[in-house]
Amino acid sequence: MSIVDNVVYRGGQRLAEPQDLAQTFALLDRLRAEDPACGQPGERCVLAWIGLHRPTDAELEAVAGRFGLHELVVEDIRQAGQRPKLDRYGEILFTVLRPAVYLDATETVDFGEIHVVTGPDFVLTVRHSEHAHVGRVRARVESQPRLLSRGSEAVLHAVLDQTVDDYYPVVEGVENDVDEISDALVEATGDGFVSQRIYQLTREVSAFHRAVAPLEMELQQFLEELGQAGSDVELRHSLRDVLDHVIFVNNKIESFQASLTNALMLDSALLAARQNEAAIEQNEQMKRISSWAAILFAPSVIGSVYGMNFHRMPELAWAWGYPMALGLMLVTGVALYVVFKLKKWL
Repeated sequence: MSIVDNVVYRGGQRLAEPQDLAQTFALLDRLRAEDPACGQPGERCVLAWIGLHRPTDAELEAVAGRFGLHELVVEDIRQAGQRPKLDRYGEILFTVLRPAVYLDATETVDFGEIHVVTGPDFVLTVRHSEHAHVGRVRARVESQPRLLSRGSEAVLHAVLDQTVDDYYPVVEGVENDVDEISDALVEATGDGFVSQRIYQLTREVSAFHRAVAPLEMELQQFLEELGQAGSDVELRHSLRDVLDHVIFVNNKIESFQASLTNALMLDSALLAARQNEAAIEQNEQMKRISSWAAILFAPSVIGSVYGMNFHRMPELAWAWGYPMALGLMLVTGVALYVVFKLKKWL
């Protein structure tokens, strides 16, 4: 079932739990008929909170038709992958949030998506992932009837607050990963794996930044709207606290990006240094090989000349010819060895 939870509240207390959307709409119509002020701006006598998980087109069309959702809102709800935002359509506010969860097993961040549509007498929460924790938010709000009686804006604040609070464990997990990378680089144990981890973590942090950064400006604009409309002062204070948390998380993410940029530069420098050391060592090995090749080459030349066995060659009939050839080989080899040793090739 796409309908996760479907509750109608009155005065901050559960009034009914309709089995389907049709019953919810019928109950709202009856309550409005009994009290025409219900659902009007400034009135908080009744609130319907409908929670959906990847709703079908029929369910989405039913909700959109009943609450008068703008076609752009319906289109955005259908298409997951929206950026975080708060869009106002008359009395209806459409909010997109990107919850995040740090996965210890893989040391990665998993991002979800939740859409919150708030109106004068209703809240519609649409989850496109398993990491929205809307059930936790509902339990928390229901435990505070006074908060719930403030209406849909109070529910939106609770969802925002929970989403931002869930960013803190992600910040701690990413910070630990950044510290591990820094330690590996400082200890000069950086290798291909560390380079790959830096790139992976940079992508994670960039995605985290895209999920959080837009909220700062959107919340500031929303607070300005609430101030101009003269909304509940306590609610504005609570939202300002959420904004402070968003700013803190944004600052942490920016510091992660700076640290990873520095780590990437240091890793590149260490890689270049290792390559340079390898090239120097290879050059030294080539010097040694060339030196010994030259030392062995000189006796080979002498031996090959005296091994031609031509009839008319000097020293062939000389009694000291053989010792002289061996001596020449030895002297030439020793001379070359001394020369290469002085040049520090050996």
